[in-house]
Formats: sequence, structure tokens, C-alpha cells
Amino acid sequence: MLELRIGKNDSGQRLDKFLSKALSGMPFPMIYRLIRQKKIKLNRKRAEPSSLLSEGDTVLVFAPPRFTERGAGTAPVFPQSDPDVLYEDENVLVLFKPEGMLVHEGDGEKPEGVTLIALVSGYLYRKGEYRPEEENSFAPALANRIDRNTSGLVLAAKNAAALRALDEAIRERRVTKKYLCVVHGLPSPSSGSYRGYLLKNEKTKTVAVFDADPPGGAKEARTDYRVLSSGKSFSLVEAELFTGRTHQIRAQFSHAGHPLLGDGKYGETREDRKLGYRSQALCSYYLRFGDMPEPLAALSGREVSLPEEKIPFLADYHDRLQKI
Repeated sequence: MLELRIGKNDSGQRLDKFLSKALSGMPFPMIYRLIRQKKIKLNRKRAEPSSLLSEGDTVLVFAPPRFTERGAGTAPVFPQSDPDVLYEDENVLVLFKPEGMLVHEGDGEKPEGVTLIALVSGYLYRKGEYRPEEENSFAPALANRIDRNTSGLVLAAKNAAALRALDEAIRERRVTKKYLCVVHGLPSPSSGSYRGYLLKNEKTKTVAVFDADPPGGAKEARTDYRVLSSGKSFSLVEAELFTGRTHQIRAQFSHAGHPLLGDGKYGETREDRKLGYRSQALCSYYLRFGDMPEPLAALSGREVSLPEEKIPFLADYHDRLQKI
């Protein structure tokens, strides 16, 4: 038998969702079968998969030891370097992710070096704010993600309540996200909105853009843009996301005839490589928090923007690209 005591970061979850995390080696159908057979109890009483957990509850699991044995308590191994933190409070971190780093494993790419979430976990562990031996179902988590070769701002939650609040705020567009990019040509008009539908191709790891009559599975996408500066060949553009689809900015600008400089999936890169660009010139550089839900009220009205020196292509655009 395994007894699990519900902590602060476990509360508010459905029993089945909690168990899928706390007993990650147990198949989901088995969880449902054990609940149905009364071999999983909440506060020593019969439970339902949808039962909501509260701090202080106990969950009893009667299952074979291979599913219920916990780790031996050895200290976890984390990277010793710290993430680049631009803002921090008791609930959240705003981090700078450099180009070339994966936000976490499992993104369909082979990790090279450490991931951003590994840096975050190690940082909080050393500060004593994350104690994995005391957690059943929670680990520090990212509330948004950006591609490996896109640099910029990423939000991390230190606790489950903060993660739920960030997810809600992003879903309800209480967080404004802006990007800087260098594109081929000059978008016309100089400000506007790209609206359409994106359909992901799992085989090619790309998305197709449809202006109308989208096929099944396509998702609506909107990107507003503003040209900040332009030369003969390239423009510096600010893009604001109203939806958060895969490769949204890259695909929509390419579809409009203005692929991002260095983008190997949606643009021509031979000449871009000669200029020294082997990946897209794209950076998530600005966040603004609107009216935030608890426990994130302290974030309301706050703005976080990257210093210019952290935007990898900005100086090169002003010094060289604008003149080409």
C-alpha cells in the first residue's frame, strides 16, 4: 500500500490527473480500474476519478509494489549554472532563453546541452524553493515555450497555483507578447494584421497557412505587425501574437511574401547563410501583464523587456543589414 498526503501543489486537481503524475509508471486504464475496484481511496473512502483534492487529504493506493514504490531519496542532479533571470517573485520567473537552447526535453528534437527547465529546477532547488522529495505531482514548469532557435522571454511558475493562473491569464489574453524579427522585403502596409488558419504537418514539422476555407484540424491564427525600420532588402518588424500557434510568426510572414531572415523552414537560406544567418532572426522581447488573477496580482501592469544587447540580431541590423 502507498499513502500519499496531498500538499499545497497537489490541491485543486482531479484525483485521476493527480495519480497520472504521482504514479507516472502506472497506465491510465489501470488507475481507472483501481478506482472502480475501490483499491484507490480518498480519505479512506470510496472516490471517483473526478474527485477534487484538497490540501491535507490522503490517498491510499493498493497496487503491486512495482507501481507504488517511491525513489530511494537520493539527491537529484541538476545543472550547476543558473538561468538568466530578468524578473522574479515568490510565484514566477521571467527568463531569457538564448538561441539554440531547448525549453525542455520532449519537443521532438535531440537536446544539446542543458534545457531551460533543467536550469530553472536546479536554480530553485539550490534556493530551497523546490524540494522534489516533498512533491507528489508538481515540478517547476514553463507557461509558454519558444522554438530552439528563437531567443527571448519565457515564463516559469514556481508552484501549481501560479502555473494555473499563468495558463488562465495567457488563455484570456491578459499577457501581451511581442517579438522582434528581421524579414525579407518591406511589408505593406507598414502596419497591419495577418489572419488565417494554420495546419500542422507532423511529418515535416512545418505548418501550412490558409487564408480561408481551412481543412479540418486547422487552427485560427492572428499576428499583428508594425514595421520599425526598413532598408532596401530587409525590414525590422515588431510582431504581436494574439494566438500562440506553432511557427505562427514564421509561417504567416513567409505566406505574406516576407520570410524571416535565416529561416530554413519557411524561406530561402542560401543567401542568408552568406550573411551569417543559419536560423531565424526572431526574438520574444516584450511582455506586459494586464489584470492578473490571484496569486499573481503583483504582476498586474508590469512590463518586462529585453535589453537591446540581448537581442542577437539587432545591432547587426542597424550596422549592416539595413544598408544592404
